[in-house]
Amino acid sequence: MSTETEMWGPDEATAPEPDDRLKAEQILAATAMAEPACVDDLSAKGFDPADIADERYRMVWYAVEELASTLTASAIRWQAVARLLQRWHAEGRMVSRPLTETDLGELYVIGQPGAAEWWANEVARNAVAARAAALGVNIRVRATNPAFDPDTDVAAIQSEVDALIRPAGQSQMADLGDLLPAVIERATTKPTLEDRVPTGFIDLDILLNGGWAGGQMVVIGARPAMGKSTLAACFARAAAITNRVPTAIWSLEMSSHDFTITMLCGEVKIPVHHLKRGEVDNTVLVRAAEKLPTIADAPLKIDDNPYLTLPGLRAQIRTLVRTFGLKVVFVDYLQLMQAPPAESRQVAVSIISRTLKLIAKEFGITVIVLAQLNRGNEQRSDKTPLVSDLRESGSIEQDADIVILLHREDAYEKESPRAGEADVIVGKHRGGAPGTVTVAAQLHYGRFVDMAES
Repeated sequence: MSTETEMWGPDEATAPEPDDRLKAEQILAATAMAEPACVDDLSAKGFDPADIADERYRMVWYAVEELASTLTASAIRWQAVARLLQRWHAEGRMVSRPLTETDLGELYVIGQPGAAEWWANEVARNAVAARAAALGVNIRVRATNPAFDPDTDVAAIQSEVDALIRPAGQSQMADLGDLLPAVIERATTKPTLEDRVPTGFIDLDILLNGGWAGGQMVVIGARPAMGKSTLAACFARAAAITNRVPTAIWSLEMSSHDFTITMLCGEVKIPVHHLKRGEVDNTVLVRAAEKLPTIADAPLKIDDNPYLTLPGLRAQIRTLVRTFGLKVVFVDYLQLMQAPPAESRQVAVSIISRTLKLIAKEFGITVIVLAQLNRGNEQRSDKTPLVSDLRESGSIEQDADIVILLHREDAYEKESPRAGEADVIVGKHRGGAPGTVTVAAQLHYGRFVDMAES
């Protein structure tokens, strides 16, 4: 092994060029022998030794990692590393011919205790660059393949790009003491739109500590024709039109045209059947005209592609977070999404549910997904739905931070004394107590409103 008399130090001005990967790996391996404690420290900070491309130096790192658990010296001598590498090579654990004791002795002297993190960052940066170059080749192969499918291939490429920047399994560990100041500040600071997005219902906001929070997956469950899409439209209007929060809706059941009708009628108080029949009078049109500029400028996007897949959804969300500042996502509804390959429908729904929760957490957004309930409540004397009525998979309940169940007594009993009312039941609330909020059901206007407004 050849070495140079002058090696780079951690000075930015003399750092290695991106393509000088080997020398950074040599110095990192040498530093690991001279400062074994850095192996655990760097691993805890997310360094992956797999980023060391040359197996000879990668195995030095692993050897130090193993020897550090049995040797108490502040440094591990190269002789012990050489013996362990020879044994691993003989056992077939190491494919390449290991560095000799002489090679390791020469390597040892170029270690830079105190600069391990800097060199680890160099190795990791070079590894990302190499993977990016390989990905470029892969993209070209995909793009020139006659079977290229924009929906699946572009989504797969975007996922691979994300993996370059955010390696899976990177440690997010933090000390409790470092987290406490932000929590104390939160305790004395009123939430803003950056922290919480109002739901549009005063009592529901109170119950949910101010509204929707980033990283949450919210499930709205109801039986068919109960009004769950209308409730979602109300939440979307409050977010996008009232509070100007960037919002996106993926409507797998309703067309974007029908969803727009619901949004407009709910905001302007136009009877839905009048609009669909073309019977809106001039008085209402004048009222609508006054609000149209505000509605049209709302940061709201609607996609009614009925063939929505998880990779496609994630790719679109990733783009909208970066270009649009997306904060709130609606999916209407979960059971209509294209299921990934799985041994059963229940497992497929579980994968969809878990992925939606991970998307919410990864991008720091609120994902509100609608879901159908099974017929369990209709078989009980009390028709009030329960969280356990969520259809097809218990994992929906498990993954959700909040489960909201929509119930109208007059859907089952036309002469109910509660006709025109609806219960928004918070059946699960990971950040607080469950509860029920009663709202007025003005379905002829395509909306629910606070009881005071009715």
